[in-house]
Amino acid sequence: MEIGIFTFAELGDGAASGSTISPEQRLRDLLAEIELADQVGLDVFGVGEHHRPDFVTSAPAVALAACAARTSRIRLTSAVTVLSSDDPVRVFQEYSTLDLMSGGRAEIMVGRGSFIESFPLFGYELRDYDTLFAEKLELLLRLRAEEHVTWSGQHRATLAGQGVYPRPVQDPLPIWVAVGGTPESAVRAGALGLPMALAIIGGMPERFQPFAELHRRAAQQAGHDPLPALSINSHGYLAESAQQALDESFPFAAAMMNRIGRERGWPQMTRTDYDAAAELRGANFVGSPEQVIEKILFQHEIFRHDRFLVQLTIGGIPHEKVMRSIELLGAEVAPVVRAEVARRTAATVETRAEA
Repeated sequence: MEIGIFTFAELGDGAASGSTISPEQRLRDLLAEIELADQVGLDVFGVGEHHRPDFVTSAPAVALAACAARTSRIRLTSAVTVLSSDDPVRVFQEYSTLDLMSGGRAEIMVGRGSFIESFPLFGYELRDYDTLFAEKLELLLRLRAEEHVTWSGQHRATLAGQGVYPRPVQDPLPIWVAVGGTPESAVRAGALGLPMALAIIGGMPERFQPFAELHRRAAQQAGHDPLPALSINSHGYLAESAQQALDESFPFAAAMMNRIGRERGWPQMTRTDYDAAAELRGANFVGSPEQVIEKILFQHEIFRHDRFLVQLTIGGIPHEKVMRSIELLGAEVAPVVRAEVARRTAATVETRAEA
């Protein structure tokens, strides 16, 4: 299993710590975080896209290009690219460039976005939310497959055989589809043979197992072999003990989630809610390394996923604490999880061979 982290480079609002940091400093911290993630052996680093004052990374490809120069082996992905309000030609060019700069380590994770600020910002209508994504994903896949594309659609100018450059090192350039809670999105990703990143940030993980099955079944029915990969993406934070992890992270997580919750009409997050979400059958990976190992492996029994990504920077947790969390994830969690998943996989293969 691949283990990694993702971030939106949250600034926080000072509610939890009494202070804020500048966007400049937050981006410097981002570079230090990915350098450490590479050094401790994590597999993937993702940078998300938001267009709000409390997040810095509105241009993930730019941030990842800087990260490429500071790392040597870790894979670099958007998490996510809001494809509905972007231009697929430009997205392909940006991540092809990143792939060349990084020696073939780039990925694109596309989604429709959990916030809507980018739609009016770039001149799109929310009523076209679904059709924008479907059409632009179709074009992005054509650009990946063909150097010269002839294409027409409703939301972008026609292409009449123009060449799109540069071409990436990887052929094909990996494209993942991020899915929240829409079964149709899981089916579409599977039918296209695309790996799926399933976001679980609330509720019991068992509730999301049908999405994994829909994805695999759609891929199988479409004739894709091998089946496309699955990632589970969640919130989390690691410290030496469970109590320390909960105590250190709760004020920041609550400040952010309750701020967003006021915009969306969610109930206020309490400490009781937060502690419950950190339990084995909760959504968050907040705890000691041993607890996080147990929880990843528990969910692997449910999903049989190939990748696990965790967002460690919820609400602007202080940089030095995030760095320690990255160390624990890379040095103590990842090796144990990889070894156990490899053992389980080998045992399954052997059982099938005997049958």
